[in-house]
Amino acid sequence: MKKKYNKPSREELIEKLKPIEYKVTQENATERPFTHEYNENFEDGIYVDIVSGEPLFSSKDKFNAGCGWPSFTKPIEDNIVQKRDLSHGMIRTEVRSKYGDSHLGHVFPDGPKDKGGLRYCINGAALRFIKKEDLVKEGYGEYLKLFD
Repeated sequence: MKKKYNKPSREELIEKLKPIEYKVTQENATERPFTHEYNENFEDGIYVDIVSGEPLFSSKDKFNAGCGWPSFTKPIEDNIVQKRDLSHGMIRTEVRSKYGDSHLGHVFPDGPKDKGGLRYCINGAALRFIKKEDLVKEGYGEYLKLFD
């Protein structure tokens, strides 16, 4: 049976999240580049939406894009929604979590060509990292297969 993921109430999110996490996920902000610890994290594990807990990315698909934000070549599940973003005088593709409706970042067509060519440029503040050894304990045991 598939886990259900829900977005907590605004009040719960204000209580649960740090101010930067709330601004990024709920108000479409962007954290400053090179400021989040996940930018340099290459440990085995998965990244989930900090709001809903839905699985988003695997460390196996993470790469150093040099842009200052965690970057991935693809999501691990169909939990990403893409939306046209016309803010800041640019045309970009925003990525949001499917169930939490969290602003995650943007996807660009300048990723590694041998991995599909996409770069999911994601705010670390929108993510929670779960180490491979903690996947079962945290309820994400089905993702252990990614690390065989």
